[in-house]
Amino acid sequence: MSIGEMLAATVPMARTLNLEFLETTPDKAVVALPDQSDYHNHVGGPHAGAMFTLGESASGAIVLAAFGDQLSRAVPLAVSAEIAYKKLAMGPVTATATLGRPAADVVAELDAGQRPEFPVSIAIRRGDGAVTGEMTVTWTLRPNS
Repeated sequence: MSIGEMLAATVPMARTLNLEFLETTPDKAVVALPDQSDYHNHVGGPHAGAMFTLGESASGAIVLAAFGDQLSRAVPLAVSAEIAYKKLAMGPVTATATLGRPAADVVAELDAGQRPEFPVSIAIRRGDGAVTGEMTVTWTLRPNS
């Protein structure tokens, strides 16, 4: 099962919004939100809450891709999130997530008995490539013990 399939199967909100996991690697995750009138705002574009969920889902996808091999000893958890809406989003939008720290540094902290935190940066774009939103989600790997 791919990371996108796993998230769609285990995260009901991802299914509800019909998110499409286009690319999921330890270096980048790209997730699409189709244009759906049920999730529009008052100006006909995707609702802010839907775009937040899109960005958070992209961040979760890259976290699983980068740290999936650590799941036997740590649980990834979102610690905080910040989003800025830059331009009007209309039609389908995509979120591209990238890690803000090298994965090896995060794992080294986990190996040292720490609870590492790391940012994931997300750019939300409309079909013409314009960035409509920027988001940062801070994640942690909480040790199981």
